[in-house]
Amino acid sequence: MDKPPCSPSHTCSGAPPVSYNGTASGLGETKVEGKTGKKKKKQKKRQGATCQMKTASECFQVTAEEQSSSSQHQPEHFENRPPGSKHEKNTRKARNQSILPITSPASSSRQDITQSTQQTSAQFTCDQSTQTEASQLQSIQTQSTQTPPIQGIHTPSTESKYTQTIQSSFFLQQAYWGKSFTDQSADEQKTQSNHLTVICWNIDGLDQDNVFERLKGLLSHLGKYHADVVLLQELIPDCFKCLKSTMKDYQFLQGSEDGYFTGILLKKDRVQLLDSNIVKYPTTEMDRNLLIAYASFLGRPLCFMTSHLESNKTNSQERLNQLRRVWKWMKEAPQDHTVIFGGDTNLRDWEVKKLGGLPDGMSDVWQMLGEPEESRYTWDTSINDNKEIPHSIRLRFDRLFLRAAGEGAKLQPENMTLIGMEKLKCDYFISDHWGILCTFKFEESEE
Repeated sequence: MDKPPCSPSHTCSGAPPVSYNGTASGLGETKVEGKTGKKKKKQKKRQGATCQMKTASECFQVTAEEQSSSSQHQPEHFENRPPGSKHEKNTRKARNQSILPITSPASSSRQDITQSTQQTSAQFTCDQSTQTEASQLQSIQTQSTQTPPIQGIHTPSTESKYTQTIQSSFFLQQAYWGKSFTDQSADEQKTQSNHLTVICWNIDGLDQDNVFERLKGLLSHLGKYHADVVLLQELIPDCFKCLKSTMKDYQFLQGSEDGYFTGILLKKDRVQLLDSNIVKYPTTEMDRNLLIAYASFLGRPLCFMTSHLESNKTNSQERLNQLRRVWKWMKEAPQDHTVIFGGDTNLRDWEVKKLGGLPDGMSDVWQMLGEPEESRYTWDTSINDNKEIPHSIRLRFDRLFLRAAGEGAKLQPENMTLIGMEKLKCDYFISDHWGILCTFKFEESEE
């Protein structure tokens, strides 16, 4: 039975709206439970290191407690890694310690991850600070009138095993804005045309290792491509706040305010938000949901969706239940809208076949482009060793689905590229997932 559209502050689990109006504001609060089924990583030794990054700008003192790394995005066949290999390499690293509170639950209980998030949130903030040396920032700020003010990230003194002094905000701003207006390739410049660019990325916010360097790497990529729409999974609250305080040229939507969650970022000068919605999965054991944004791009109505479907092979049935719900909402979206879903689906190919393939009128974007081998595997432990899994696993977890509008110009994908495949100086990748950069273009009218 059709239901009226949800307000921006309402969460749903029923049938999708046929139409809507209004302007989005806040989103409904949704508690997010810690990941279950992911096995605990072996504790790593951390070496205290003082970042030698001093300029005339104000420095912020950052302290952090030594923590154990915990459960991550791993298949059920994960085993304890053998000695040697990357474990030995890690003991030689001078780690950049976390400036963000990365909550990594050690158990499946909601209480554990909620308490962890609250404790770290009390220690770490991403708040406004005063600019002390404008000359140091002039080269960045003059590149755009929209350059946001410098943000300070600091904590009060606590009992810690080591202390780092870093100019966190300056380097985050520099990472994001540094490549925004220079050295843009032809693909990057398409974002200023009638091409629609979408980035979809599970950023692995639960991983506590080398958080600052990985965050800088993420901001560098997001600033380099300046995609019209960014669909993110595994965000955590303080990471979300720091992205939001840095990327002032985007409008942010979040799937929850607790634990880890999804987010949709819309470029303000290209995409106008009309409405938003959060759809609950009624039987999820991981507090997963579907985040939806109704928007206008160059005067054309679009609907963007993102989700992080239930993890682990053993949860296949729940994952397929969630996938059916995603397809239902895509199918029943307003017919004048083009619908794009992007997310960490955790799908295996046999699971899609079990459902009889995609519904009529719905397409897998990677398949539409001819199944290019270079962009097939978005979770590839044969290359990406962030999780230190002792055997090679290659899966296409991250996928884009497209439902064309029933009327008007048709949106077609032009190319798909995996991003974030270069190691950072800290010897880590930005995430254990590769990001997907996809370019679309509306077909020219035959008239």
